[in-house]
Amino acid sequence: MFVTLLVIFAVIVCFFLLIMCYDCNRFVTIAYEIESEKLTKECKFVLLSDLHNKSFGKDNKKLLSAIKRLAPDAILVAGDMMTAQKGDKFHIALRFMEQLAKDYPIYYGMGNHEYRAGLYPEQYGSIYEEYMSGLHACGIEPLINETVSLPSANISICGLQMDRCYYKRFRKYPMRDEYLPEVLGYPQKDKFQLLIAHNPEYFQEYAKWGADLVVSGHVHGGLMRLPYLGGVVSPKLTLFPKYDGGRFKEGNAEMILSRGLGTHTLPIRIFNPGELIVIHLRPISSDKQ
Repeated sequence: MFVTLLVIFAVIVCFFLLIMCYDCNRFVTIAYEIESEKLTKECKFVLLSDLHNKSFGKDNKKLLSAIKRLAPDAILVAGDMMTAQKGDKFHIALRFMEQLAKDYPIYYGMGNHEYRAGLYPEQYGSIYEEYMSGLHACGIEPLINETVSLPSANISICGLQMDRCYYKRFRKYPMRDEYLPEVLGYPQKDKFQLLIAHNPEYFQEYAKWGADLVVSGHVHGGLMRLPYLGGVVSPKLTLFPKYDGGRFKEGNAEMILSRGLGTHTLPIRIFNPGELIVIHLRPISSDKQ
């Protein structure tokens, strides 16, 4: 009996290890359509998040080829393309961004790893300065609580860099009503406001601030996904997070939450492959209004 149970346990462990190896080394493409009367032109964005220096094929050729086939107008980055880890080689992420910058405008929002690497140079050395210098050199200017305008489509894109307190583990740190207006200002209500905000946990606050569309990452899909229950654990070490991946709505605002592409610390993806997301933004035609 004991031997039988041991064999069953070994088979189950091997099964999950095989799934984990498979899902950690692949990605799927997911498409979303968003319509708004504020939009004046169709736009197609590819959303990238949480690469964490992962490479799909040599120099990320598989990922670059998939993006090329999608032919986006621009790239949205929801943070954590590199990993804040002492001695970590960020060059994989940087080379990937350099290749993308040759063909597409890139709107780069900061994740907690980029932010942390810059906040604690005594711990992480010069990786933040080197990574940021590399981005600047290829024409990418990260949106650090800044906004850029796409007047042809009537879109404002804002990148939020949140304080470290909003990434604390085990509980959601309360956000003051004044916080987002203090760091971002107020959005123009007549423009379609696209907010790049790495942490999806504050979607209600983003909606209240005035975002029409939020793009996020951070949660990695919950590491492992279960039928009906969704993602199992968040980076805050809370079980079955409300926002684990997919599309969410709050009032007039919507959020597209990427399950990310890579891993860090816990290299786990089970029934949870990486995601390459394409977002189609379309004006609402006059006959629909």
